Amino acid sequence: MPTLPIFTVDAFTDQLFRGNPAAVCPLRDWLPDELLGSIAAENNLSETAYIVPRDGGYGLRWFTPTVEVDLCGHATLAAGHVVLRELSHPPTEEVVFETRSGELRVRIAPPGYEIDLPATPPVAAPSPDPQIATAIGTTPQETLGGPHHVAVLTHEAAVRAVRPDFALVAELGGGGLIVTAPGDDVDFVSRFFAPHHGIPEDPVTGSAHCTLGPYWAERLGKTHLRARQVSPRGGALECQVGPASVSLRGQCRSYLRGTIELP
Repeated sequence: MPTLPIFTVDAFTDQLFRGNPAAVCPLRDWLPDELLGSIAAENNLSETAYIVPRDGGYGLRWFTPTVEVDLCGHATLAAGHVVLRELSHPPTEEVVFETRSGELRVRIAPPGYEIDLPATPPVAAPSPDPQIATAIGTTPQETLGGPHHVAVLTHEAAVRAVRPDFALVAELGGGGLIVTAPGDDVDFVSRFFAPHHGIPEDPVTGSAHCTLGPYWAERLGKTHLRARQVSPRGGALECQVGPASVSLRGQCRSYLRGTIELP
């Protein structure tokens, strides 16, 4: 019976059972998309990352339990952790991934890793959007568009208190819904919901910070930001915002090394 290796990594955390768990499956060659989707659905994590050796680096694809996506930050960080800590012989300090979103690099940056992602600043939208207000059960201070919908609230406690109607969030479409506010002891906090992609609430979302970083950098007048995603699992990130990119720093913890038995 054919088998595949699998790793599970908690990303953007220094503690097991926190941050965002991602599955990472090293492959020799790409398997059929249907099988990749079935494995991701069986894993039932917000993302399963598949990596294939290519030209000194790796090809990288990401699958939620229901769809393939164009960008995932936490699963890229997890894939970098697996390559740099488990697969690189001799050890190396950086790995390059070829993806739908272009070339992504993960490098060791003690005590964790750093990843460069493309910046996707939010865009002006009707504010406050009544459909978003209904979906999250409170009227935002501001709503914005872009790859994700963004609802800006007044303070951290309001973000923590949100209990969204997932059916209404799904009707918004797009990449997902970010709810954010100034943090009590960090620059900003957030939560992320994408039920239409099989992710009711994502524990920690790297791609959301490609939008949040530019927004809060402009609002706060600083390019280095400390962030926390205040999901039930929680996670911590540092964001360095550039003209066209957002560098995210975070830690990872290995949880599982195993084998998948294929049909």
